[in-house]
Amino acid sequence: MKRSILIVDDEESIRFSLKGGLEDEGYHTLLAADGEEAVQVIENNEIDLILLDIWMPGKDGLQILEELNKDGFRTPVIIMTGHGSIDTAIRATRLGALDFIEKPLDLNKIIITINNTLHLRALEEENALLRKKAEKDDEIVGNSPAIRNLKEQIDRAAPSDAWVLILGENGTGKELVARRLHKKSRRNKQPFVEVNCAAIPQELIESELFGHEKGAFTGATERRRGKFDLANNGTLFLDEIGDMSLPTQAKILRILQEQRFERVGGSQTIQVDVRVLTATNKDLEKEIEEGRFRQDLYYRLNVIPIYVPRLVDRKEDIPELVEHFLRMYASLKGGKQKAMTEGAVKKLMQHDWPGNVRELKNIVERLVIMTPGDTITVDDIIPLSSRSSSETDKLIDIPLLKDARAQFEKMFIESKLRECGFNISKTADLIGVERSNLHRKIKGLGIDVG
Repeated sequence: MKRSILIVDDEESIRFSLKGGLEDEGYHTLLAADGEEAVQVIENNEIDLILLDIWMPGKDGLQILEELNKDGFRTPVIIMTGHGSIDTAIRATRLGALDFIEKPLDLNKIIITINNTLHLRALEEENALLRKKAEKDDEIVGNSPAIRNLKEQIDRAAPSDAWVLILGENGTGKELVARRLHKKSRRNKQPFVEVNCAAIPQELIESELFGHEKGAFTGATERRRGKFDLANNGTLFLDEIGDMSLPTQAKILRILQEQRFERVGGSQTIQVDVRVLTATNKDLEKEIEEGRFRQDLYYRLNVIPIYVPRLVDRKEDIPELVEHFLRMYASLKGGKQKAMTEGAVKKLMQHDWPGNVRELKNIVERLVIMTPGDTITVDDIIPLSSRSSSETDKLIDIPLLKDARAQFEKMFIESKLRECGFNISKTADLIGVERSNLHRKIKGLGIDVG
């Protein structure tokens, strides 16, 4: 489909010269000799771009821009004028014009400007769609009493600058809580910076958080800004805060109190204004008792605690979550959305979900990929392991200790694999074994990793 360009100029020769040149380039053109005619054409046609003269009898170009702005007009406008000045260009830009071309007109320059402007607008629209999609994917899905209570807590805490400690098992959606807190805060136009404290080697976490100067250590070939610096005026989310070493905890405490720091290898003090959100799946009070977490840091972080419920405690949300994931995977793959029968959903609701929402999401993705038809039935759902009492009873009934130990080890590794989305490296880090050793265990125990 050809792009439509409206040419607005009181000089007939310019209108028809531009018309010929642009149509040779494959554009469809519409013409208007003055402001009044331009408004009528805009009201009655789909237009992709406007070439607008500034100086015209009656309603001039700037007046047209002012009028269009009142109606929330989004079609890109390029101003043309033979009386160009900086003041006119600034005023036109403030009124929404994307570019400014002086007469006498150069057709090649006009075509380049048009192409660049249309490309820029297409990118803006694509980014807007991606932002909307990302916001949808970041939704906390569900309407159970537990989730309604969670959303109410978030909505009360978000407008303040108070620090929030988000607690909950792996896979419950702690990151979604952090994002919703940021989205509903006064800092929502500023950066949201996330740091997974468990995923960064302890020897690099200071550089990651505070940045470093060139030459501060081997491999520091240039200055690098840290996460605190990048989050200035916004929100810093420290996930898995319970996995941070004691020396780093001490430095974090000082920075949290003073909101200033020095880069690794530097002496300049950097002042920041950052709201800090933290999350952990650990019992920090127990960690304090065992000497692995600083009590003073815990009290500093735990201004507003928010607990994210387990999926087993809100099973009534499973049908809505399943529908959400079916929609999400259909849009990601650009295909038709699959349906799931009521019986299949009921079977999913019978599971204990030790991996919580993350485990459910992974199962739905697997079903979308592996089910050949358009409808997922109960027969498509493979047996789901559970941490229920029946599994414990089965272990007790095993006569030999070595066999019971092997069965428990298999159940444990399967559970942790689900929690980590069957990512071998993440699972190895989580349970504290070498990746190669975990591979041998998986093979030896006959675990199906899909």
